[in-house]
Amino acid sequence: MSDDSIIKKRSVLIAGHRTSVSIESIFWDSLKDMATGRGISINQLITEIDEGRAGNLSSAVRVFVMKNLKTEEAV
Repeated sequence: MSDDSIIKKRSVLIAGHRTSVSIESIFWDSLKDMATGRGISINQLITEIDEGRAGNLSSAVRVFVMKNLKTEEAV
């Protein structure tokens, strides 16, 4: 199994409360790169994702990362 596919659970702070997000390490890496590129923390980026989600937070993070990567490819 590739390290990219190993699910990692991390604690994040969203709107003043702690929660955990379980996503594959490749998504954590991409999320970190995106946050760094915007000049914000991963917690701030996940807060933005949380505000716009309808379902599960971990799924919303994966979809956010994929959509952003697809947008970057199209440029």
